[in-house]
Amino acid sequence: MPTDVRCLVETDESSAVVRLTGVLDLAGLDAVRGALLARLWQRPGAAIVDLSRVRIADPAARGLLDEVHRAAVDWPAAGLLVCDPAGEPNGGAAVHRSLDSARAALRDAPLAAVLAADLPPVVAAAREARALVTEGCARWGVPELAEPASIAVTEMVNNVVAHAGTPMTVRVAPRDGALHLAVRDHSARRPAYAGLAPVTSTGGRGLLLIDTVARRWGSTPLPDGKVVWCVLHAEDEAGLRN
Repeated sequence: MPTDVRCLVETDESSAVVRLTGVLDLAGLDAVRGALLARLWQRPGAAIVDLSRVRIADPAARGLLDEVHRAAVDWPAAGLLVCDPAGEPNGGAAVHRSLDSARAALRDAPLAAVLAADLPPVVAAAREARALVTEGCARWGVPELAEPASIAVTEMVNNVVAHAGTPMTVRVAPRDGALHLAVRDHSARRPAYAGLAPVTSTGGRGLLLIDTVARRWGSTPLPDGKVVWCVLHAEDEAGLRN
């Protein structure tokens, strides 16, 4: 996947390895960032970014992988490992000095559980999304999250139908007692949350509902759209029920 004349992002759908080749400088950061985030969404599970064939021309560019890690860390079934012969820590993703070491760490990690559905931008999509998250909550032993997760995913899907009007992918995965939800669409328009709405207002309450049921949420731009995500914790629901 070419991104910039000086730095290429090379991917292989059959492999978790993403190779950067050439020279990474400040001018190429946006293109490489977008390519890496797109790759992390396309293939659930952790990816290994191999830096052994790239020269980082500016020390400030080293923060790119930390930025990508932070942007995607709360997506369902997403993760980032780095192969860097220099062993430079980046403050986020795990760094390995060799590709063999990174691959071994990936093999030793538990296989990511994930459910996903591709949906059209129609009102009925919210019902299918609720069924998906309810199935996931039952399968992964967090039935108490089925109701708040259904609220969140309904609003996320309805926002796509009302404002993006593009096909979407809904993805849900468990991690450490939490449920990670995301909806990916193909519109650059990002959700804007202005806090509590006046009681006399009509509409605009979807993000408030997500903010109410989720511990954290956000949106991440991609080269051809965005990912809107949220994280719900079972312990939060348990506290409300006590």
